[in-house]
Amino acid sequence: MTAAWRDIMIGNSLLSAFVFVAGVLWLSYFLSAKLTRGRVHGSAIAIAVGLLLAYVGGAVTGGENGLADFDLLAGLGVLGGAMFRDFAIVATAFGARLDDLRRAGMVGASSVVIGVVLSFVLGSAVAIGFGYSDPVAISTIGAGAATYIVGPVTGAALGAGSEIIALSIAAGLVKSILVMVGTPLVARRIGLDNPQAAMIFGGLMGTTSGVAAGLAATDPKLVPYGAMTATFYTGVGCLLAPSVLFLAVKCLYG
Repeated sequence: MTAAWRDIMIGNSLLSAFVFVAGVLWLSYFLSAKLTRGRVHGSAIAIAVGLLLAYVGGAVTGGENGLADFDLLAGLGVLGGAMFRDFAIVATAFGARLDDLRRAGMVGASSVVIGVVLSFVLGSAVAIGFGYSDPVAISTIGAGAATYIVGPVTGAALGAGSEIIALSIAAGLVKSILVMVGTPLVARRIGLDNPQAAMIFGGLMGTTSGVAAGLAATDPKLVPYGAMTATFYTGVGCLLAPSVLFLAVKCLYG
């Protein structure tokens, strides 16, 4: 690469990041079509590739931002930041029809609460099974089982250590990938073929990225509905996990 091209890429780091991510996505969807015949969605492969590249980037540079620590790919720090993430989540809502949202009614709303509590309980049970007895650690890991956003929010609110917060993020990422890969495999068996079912599914699973990618592999028209309740799930989780659910854990293990 010539010095001129290097200067252009560094000077337009965000555009360079878009091109790089587009290349990763193209490769991931190509591998999905050729190696798995579409059984594993391209977005699931893209996330796995992204995690691997982030690890390699951190190992090579010794930094904390993965590939963004390379000057040529510094724009990934902005593209992968909270601003673009939240913009993408909010944008999905504009594809939903209010009539379909109303039809979900109390079932859709209750699925969000049930999903948060169920994920928290399962995550907490796993934490206890691995020997954790501190209510803060149990609650943070349990919250991470809800989503990899709820985990860090809960850990920060409760004063959890960095290693516990890292575990909560890992739990959320594993859940996201499992939902992403598993959704198209079970969609037909559970009747996931209409907006109401997609909203309930999004409310129960909660991981917005996993639900959106899984529904995209099942039926792209269902994505806005599942992503809508999954987004509410994240908000409800951030409210309940560090407060009501933490107090419940503290009563049992305080």
